[in-house]
Amino acid sequence: MKKLNCLIGRGLLCIAFLTGAATHAQDIKIGAIFPLSGPNASYGDLFSSGANLAVEHVNADQMLKGKLSIVYEDSQALPQRGVIAMNKLVSVDKVPYVLSAFTGVSKAISTVGQRTRTVSVNGGGVGPDLAELGPYFWNVIPLANFEVRASVPHMVKVRGLKRIALIYVDDPLGQSVRKELEAALPASGGTLTEALSVPASLQQFGGIAAKVRETRSDAIYLASYGSQQYQLIKQLRDNGVTQPIASYSSFSVPEIQTLPEAKGSLYTSQHIDWNSNDPATKRFFDDYRKKYGKAPSGYAANYYNAVRLFAQLAANLQKQGKPLSGENLQADRLAVKTFDFVGGKVSFEPNGTVVTPIQINEMDGIGVGKQVEIVRAK
Repeated sequence: MKKLNCLIGRGLLCIAFLTGAATHAQDIKIGAIFPLSGPNASYGDLFSSGANLAVEHVNADQMLKGKLSIVYEDSQALPQRGVIAMNKLVSVDKVPYVLSAFTGVSKAISTVGQRTRTVSVNGGGVGPDLAELGPYFWNVIPLANFEVRASVPHMVKVRGLKRIALIYVDDPLGQSVRKELEAALPASGGTLTEALSVPASLQQFGGIAAKVRETRSDAIYLASYGSQQYQLIKQLRDNGVTQPIASYSSFSVPEIQTLPEAKGSLYTSQHIDWNSNDPATKRFFDDYRKKYGKAPSGYAANYYNAVRLFAQLAANLQKQGKPLSGENLQADRLAVKTFDFVGGKVSFEPNGTVVTPIQINEMDGIGVGKQVEIVRAK
């Protein structure tokens, strides 16, 4: 009887162990800190569309021993809210890997990531100083310095737009764009006629438009985002500013793409050949269009890639029997070197950034637009 009780006890322990292991295997979580409400919520929708499709593909392919899911937190694109979200994801949800967005938020959460050895991956913010946030902060998007350096020669030498006025949001992103323009314009034979900073919360730009008219510039470069850049474009046109408008990849959102007042605007974005026969690119493009009823943007691809990157690293660690910790993910990323992304194979620079070709686009005001030049990565 004692032997039978022992066997039954062992059996129950085995069942409990296996059940617990299965439950744990099905609960692989990563985090995401996106603006899900407020004036920048459209970015959160765009970012999450790519991330969610990646989760579907990872789970369908059974890349991991267990089911992958994302715990979303709302930053409203505000640094303080981002830090609160990061602390929750690290302390409560115990995630080893967090998707980040927006330059100010990314910089704010990076200190928590470095302290706790939690990987943060940015696919939307483009401030050049995002390359300087430590080994646990990675970027899967080319940063603004590469975008500005690609756009300035096109504006000055191809379009003849030599006198450029800048309107920039007074935050780390806007300040970094100003710095890049101050260096890139003289090097290409251009001039920065005026640099006008605006608070992130400002929505009325009649006075700014008057100052821009006084500069008699050939073009206006906008370094803003969200509802502010929408209002800037509309109010510049309403107040008689007729010069061409240029910007960076923040113009990739539907609200700006379909804005009639944005017609003719130039903007840069990372180059992805959507007609490529590369399996990862083709699958992403086809499934995204089927799921959402429209072609994907570079932003959606970035966050798809960020999730795909986690899955590739986590699969390697599981094969080696290692925990899915931020420290192990970082070590494996350094060991693997090259990854299969949407858009082709990608390697990381020592500072955790990627360098990709940049394309220059011209808007038509109805959401189609056209690619006018590809600037190869250097």
